[in-house]
Order: sequence, then C-alpha cells, then structure tokens
Amino acid sequence: MSAATTLDTRRAYEGKILSMRIDTVQMGQREPVAREVVEHPGSVVMVPITEHGTVLLVRQWRQPAGRTLLELPAGTRDPGDSDPNANAQRELREEVGRRAETITRIGGFWVAPGWCTEYMDVFVATGLEDDPLPQDADENVVVDERPLSDVLALIRSGEIEDAKSVAALLMVTSLYPGLVSGDLPSSP
Repeated sequence: MSAATTLDTRRAYEGKILSMRIDTVQMGQREPVAREVVEHPGSVVMVPITEHGTVLLVRQWRQPAGRTLLELPAGTRDPGDSDPNANAQRELREEVGRRAETITRIGGFWVAPGWCTEYMDVFVATGLEDDPLPQDADENVVVDERPLSDVLALIRSGEIEDAKSVAALLMVTSLYPGLVSGDLPSSP
C-alpha cells in the first residue's frame, strides 16, 4: 500500500486544545480528496493501582456525552512537551490527588486515526502517596476507588464505557494479569 501525498493544507480552526486542518491528498492514481484532520498535542491515561489492589477511577461530567462518566484519570499533554511521564504525574496529582513512586509506560494507541492526530500513552502508576494539585478550573472530578479485579465486570456492564479507559484497563488485565490478582511489582 502506498502512502498518500499531501497536495495542500488549509487551516480551518485554531483552538486552545485542538486545531483543525483540511488536507487535500492524492492516493496513487485516484482523484485528490479532502481529509479533515483534528490536530491534538497528545494525551496520557493512567491506571493508578493502590497497595490494596484497588484502582483509582474518576467520575466527571463530559459535555459531548451529556452525562457523568466513570473513567481512568487522563489528560492532554502540554503542546510541545516531549515528556509524557511528567504529564502523567501532573494529571495524577490533579485528578486523584496522588503522586506515583513508580510510573511505567505500558503502551499507547491512536485515539481516532481516521480524523485525529491524538496519540495516548498508557501508564501504570503504583506506590501512590498523597500529593494533590488543584484541579483544572473547568473540571469537577470525584475519585471512585474500585477493586482492580472488578474492572472487567464494570466494562462488561457498561459502567465504564469511554474508549481510553476500556483500552487501558484491557491492556493492564491482559498484558499484566498479575496486577489483577494483587501481585504489585514496583515495575510491571
């Protein structure tokens, strides 16, 4: 499969968190087509696991969904910031009020590669200690602590339904099953 050639790019929107461009691309000998691309600086999602084998989830209002969702703590990377680990620690402190002694990247994924540049890094955070930062002014996050062994049932029942949380929790339970049974190594 050959790569597409970008013939032209037009700026459609410049926002605080994201921007949008319209690329005119040609794929092989086909006629050029327009592709709308949402530009996003990237993000992080954390699976904070306590010494008791619980995971710290958050409940927060999501305007596009029109309701409060149960999710993992996560956040947007600062534009131009090349250190996702620092972003993960900051978001953990803002959303659940804890700092991780050990924060380990276990992978990542493209959020919606058909129309968005957002890449999300996934971290497991252990050795948690109180060290809160103020929440962002536009957030009202409430911590919801659950047994890590219950997360698959929460996904199955639809209580956890946002993609980043489902993906990250499935990564943890599939790639590091020892964590679910309470085997909490300092570095998964």
